[in-house]
Amino acid sequence: MKKYNKLVRDRIPEVIEMNGHKAKFKTLSEKEYLTALDKKLIEEVKEYQEDKSLEEMADVLEVLYAICNARGYTKADLEEKRQEKNIDRGGFEKRLFLEYVDEDEENQI
Repeated sequence: MKKYNKLVRDRIPEVIEMNGHKAKFKTLSEKEYLTALDKKLIEEVKEYQEDKSLEEMADVLEVLYAICNARGYTKADLEEKRQEKNIDRGGFEKRLFLEYVDEDEENQI
């Protein structure tokens, strides 16, 4: 028996059963779900960092969409906020890397 203790996609029970295995699942409370989603996001980002694949990027995005939904936002809300921030602060297309800001003590960020 291998223990996982992690949030999985909705069709994973079917996949496990089709492979001839049995598994135990539980339905999380709202609070447990939000905590599990936060952990899942970290897990998926780590997997992307190791793999750099489009598949792993899609997994990160799927978790972000689930977090939005669980917190009462829509994909459209997320995209609108992304666009607002892009207009206000820009994106990352210019590949700018901030090395330092020369500030005096009176004028700190």
